Amino acid sequence: MRILLVYPKYPDTFWTFNHALKFIFKKAANPPLGLLTVGSMLPGEWEKKLVDMNVTALREKHLQWADFVFISAISVQRASVQEVIARCKKVGVRIVAGGPLFTTGYEQLEGVDHFVLNEAELTLPLFLEDLRKGHPKHTYTSDQWADISKTPIPLWELLDIKKYASMSIQYSRGCPFDCEFCDITLLYGHRPRTKDKEQIIAELDSLYLRGWRDGVFFVDDNFIGNKRKLKAEILPAIAKWKKGKRHPFSFVTQASIDLSDDEELMQMMVKAGFNTVFVGIETPNEDSLAECAKFQNRGRDLLACVRRMQKSGLQVDGGFILGFDSDPLSIFQRQIDFIQKSGIVTAMVGLLNALKGTRLYHRLEEENRLLSDISGDNTDCSMNFVPKMSQETLVKGYKKVLSTIYSPACYYARVRRFLKDYRPLEKRIFRFRFGYIGTLVKSVFGLGIIGKERVYYWKLFFWSLFRRPRAFPLAATLAIYGFHFRKTFEKYM
Repeated sequence: MRILLVYPKYPDTFWTFNHALKFIFKKAANPPLGLLTVGSMLPGEWEKKLVDMNVTALREKHLQWADFVFISAISVQRASVQEVIARCKKVGVRIVAGGPLFTTGYEQLEGVDHFVLNEAELTLPLFLEDLRKGHPKHTYTSDQWADISKTPIPLWELLDIKKYASMSIQYSRGCPFDCEFCDITLLYGHRPRTKDKEQIIAELDSLYLRGWRDGVFFVDDNFIGNKRKLKAEILPAIAKWKKGKRHPFSFVTQASIDLSDDEELMQMMVKAGFNTVFVGIETPNEDSLAECAKFQNRGRDLLACVRRMQKSGLQVDGGFILGFDSDPLSIFQRQIDFIQKSGIVTAMVGLLNALKGTRLYHRLEEENRLLSDISGDNTDCSMNFVPKMSQETLVKGYKKVLSTIYSPACYYARVRRFLKDYRPLEKRIFRFRFGYIGTLVKSVFGLGIIGKERVYYWKLFFWSLFRRPRAFPLAATLAIYGFHFRKTFEKYM
């Protein structure tokens, strides 16, 4: 068999970092981890190729070579998925589809020959066995949860790692919480399932042996779902491995706000090489937190929680949501004030959408408030339900939040606020690369000479260079991020 693994193209969104990638001469932020893992589950004697459409074009010769096209995607890639399906049908190559987009909405996507849904560790072997026997079915599903301690190392050899800004690995699946709007528990369950320390070290080794020496994203939706195992096994193993390899990677992940309650855990994460964590803060409005069952965030001084994480040496990226039924008219200014005071530089503010299958979706369906399907991009001013607040007022307020927090004045003020108090516990080894010179030159020209933010850029440039020289590379990086965020949102203003 000749298998073509195809990862559809992302539109220009907050998390693609398209406008920032140009400064560092990369094509995509992260690799298609799911497809690379599926590649490892296929028979070793089969030929395999990967086309990540965010890195390279899908050409006719690729499709004509393949016996099967395996495709995986999330909702924001829907338009590209439909294009790929149409092209496959035109050539006559069979399609196998899986991943979040298909698992929650495969009935709406026509033209796919075989759906391998839910977790591939469970459903892919069933498909492969039926294919061997000559009678594969149309749809494979499972209501069980996979034992990810048996999940193989991704097939990195299919990837041109130089085209990516970061690599990705997965430690756990599942989340102990049950936020009304979130589909993570729908896809992966409430009980966090984890890999063992030997697996994690083997995956880190696999990246190291391929020459990777940069950031690694632990894609877990809640990395700290099993705190006991992290403290006792995983983090000590990573810290020991990192020290033995002379600190080749830095790590980024996602976690719930209760990470801020555990000083020991934060210190262990920093010691293991974690420097950034994305936290779903959502809203400073207590009634809205109660409405969406974000109980882990309720009754807290959220600003104090963020500052504890920052002081521990973790940069906090934050997720924020507007459009809850309980949101008052003051919510827009409250979100702005919170974000500015917190020093959260990367603040992803989106309008609430009801993902199919979530408790929010079912509630709004009962209330007859659902509209069209979601775009998958919760920063494009679209909503798939009728909000309690006037749609016009909500969108106008949302645009006000974005235009304020990503204006050069407010954005650079947040960068300064964050860097002023940011004191990493460990000195990081700086590895010079010639590409850094090109990145600096491009940022000086693009941001410091012709950019709208040039006055703020130079103030940050010299402040960090002379007052916080250790933070200078991070300051330059955050300046580039700000350019991307503004470019992303400008088309919606």
